[in-house]
Amino acid sequence: MNVVRRVLVVVVVLLALAPAAGGASLLPLPTRLANALAVPGNPATASGAVAVDLRTGELLFARHPDLPLAPASNEKLVVSFTALHELGPDYRFRTEVLARGYQENGVWHGDVFLKGYGDPTLTSLQLDGLATQLSELGIARITGRVYGDESWFDAHRTAPGWKAAFYIGECPPLSALIVDRAWYDHHTARQPALAAAGAFKVLLRSHGIATGLVGLGRAPDDAYALAQVESDPLSDVIVEMDRESDNFSAEMLLKDIGAEVGDAGTTPAGAAIVMRDLAAAEVPLDGVRVADGSGLSLDDRLTARALAALLVAAWDDLDVHDPFWRSLPVAGVNGTLEDRLRRAPARGAVRAKTGTTDRASALSGYVADRYGFAVLQNGWPVSTWSARKAQDRFATTLASAP
Repeated sequence: MNVVRRVLVVVVVLLALAPAAGGASLLPLPTRLANALAVPGNPATASGAVAVDLRTGELLFARHPDLPLAPASNEKLVVSFTALHELGPDYRFRTEVLARGYQENGVWHGDVFLKGYGDPTLTSLQLDGLATQLSELGIARITGRVYGDESWFDAHRTAPGWKAAFYIGECPPLSALIVDRAWYDHHTARQPALAAAGAFKVLLRSHGIATGLVGLGRAPDDAYALAQVESDPLSDVIVEMDRESDNFSAEMLLKDIGAEVGDAGTTPAGAAIVMRDLAAAEVPLDGVRVADGSGLSLDDRLTARALAALLVAAWDDLDVHDPFWRSLPVAGVNGTLEDRLRRAPARGAVRAKTGTTDRASALSGYVADRYGFAVLQNGWPVSTWSARKAQDRFATTLASAP
């Protein structure tokens, strides 16, 4: 009898709990998304969130969608989109050795110029490849100087709106010619192009090529090309940039957009192209301000609606879709999401760009092939723990939806 009673009690309890357990899933999706954002320490007045159905384009949820907010590293999404759209996924950064003068037997009579075109991934190994190419030309001595040419970009080492501490602390100095992220002789070089020329001189010597002194200079327009190396395809560079949220690559890429597509290798020129392409993609630009490429600038502003529209535009663009999708960190698997959203249904299904500064936190991306979403939160300072909890709950709710 006691056994029977216990069984009946268990059945009654389970029946009583069944509606409660299933009640949350019976709520409309917008309500569940609103509940997901209800995390203490996360003021709704300083946040925006949007969710869209990628299949229908339907706006599923919007909270303060047009509120201009500091985006942190979600800024890299607009740079990635524009770079892939304008330059193409197969674009490669190049670095050249140019020269003026002439070769006589093993002697180059004249100067050589190591010219950079904004490759953020340039390493000493690639410089060694350039030295090898000169050696294969039979050059054993250069009578003139080895100049570093960084004229592809302007000479500004930082971007507008940065705190002084961001220079070196968050990003190496910007230059069209920079090797090993400006790490030279056990320190970060403040003159990256001069350091690159110095490193190249050392490598030339290791290949038996003697040279004159190093310096900074611009190659003449009629300079003769002696050697060239190229980076990996842009699509691979963007994968590393977005998955690891690399500020340096984003800033270099924005300047390169300005140099290749705009009127100068400057941050403002690149930002102008980004704004132009966002407008062409029908991204609403009210409240949007692109001041740099990384999201470090205190002047950057994005809205949740703009980010969501950008995600839809990237999803629908046949040339951009695959490399853009591949670049995003995968929940619980890699990049800046490796240690977040590690359980089903979010793990592996959510691909999104994170963003974190002392005053902004963000998460924007996709849930499988069904939803796009953007969550932006600001504070002075922002509560990183609360913001991330709300973001993760929001993404998980979408991953749980049919």
